[in-house]
Formats: sequence, structure tokens, C-alpha cells
Amino acid sequence: MARIGSKDTGPELIVRRLLHALGYRYRLHRRHLPGTPDICFAGRKKAIFVHGCFWHRHDGCRRTTTPSTRRSYWEEKFRRNVVRDRRNLADLGGLGWEALVVWECETADLPALASRLANFLSGPRGETRLQRLGQRFRDEPED
Repeated sequence: MARIGSKDTGPELIVRRLLHALGYRYRLHRRHLPGTPDICFAGRKKAIFVHGCFWHRHDGCRRTTTPSTRRSYWEEKFRRNVVRDRRNLADLGGLGWEALVVWECETADLPALASRLANFLSGPRGETRLQRLGQRFRDEPED
């Protein structure tokens, strides 16, 4: 368990590659923000956390298991993680930031995840970056 890192995890890399493919550019691990979000869009004041289902206790997920040894230790640790996550999301909201939590198990369905990310990062009129690009190409005169 000690070898599990908090940065550049497999699910986080999947989300980052998907965002890049959608045309979004971002900053990583902004330490000055509550919870050190995994991915930040400072101009939009939006942050994305990529949570592991085991560590952050994704409700109803099959990966949310509890080790059988030292059960009370693990239950307390998980409880503290959940409380800390809620506090960080509230603190970000208090600073005027919007946050999205992407769960590890959600990275298996890339089309659904791409849609969710695009909706979260959509423009002021609710349109996504892909829709704006498509509209721009439709508006250009043909030769």
C-alpha cells in the first residue's frame, strides 16, 4: 500500500489523455488550492479530482472493499479520507471554483467520460468545445 502514489496514477493519466485529445489544456496538482486538485483550469476556475474507488470510498462500487486485517484502522482511515474530500470540495466552492470528481471505475467507459468532461468544461452558453469547433467549420464559406 505504501508504494501507491498520489500523482500520475493510471486513472489520472487516462483522464489527462482524454482531455488533451478533446483539445483542452490544463495545469496539474496546484498546491495552492484546497485538496491539490489533479487537474486545474485556472481561467475557467474549474478543477478535476481523479479519485481511486478504494481510497476515497466510491459508494456502490465493487472496488470499495475493506481489508480484513486491522479493520478498525482502515475504517477510520477511510472515514478521514471522505471527510477531507468533502471539506476540500467545500473550500474550493468557497473560493468560487467548480469541482468534478472522476472515479477510477468511470475511466473504463471512455465515451461516457468524454461526454461528462466536455459538459463540465462547456462554455458559457452550455456548448462544448467540440460543438464550437464544429460550428466554426460549418460557418466557413466553401471554395
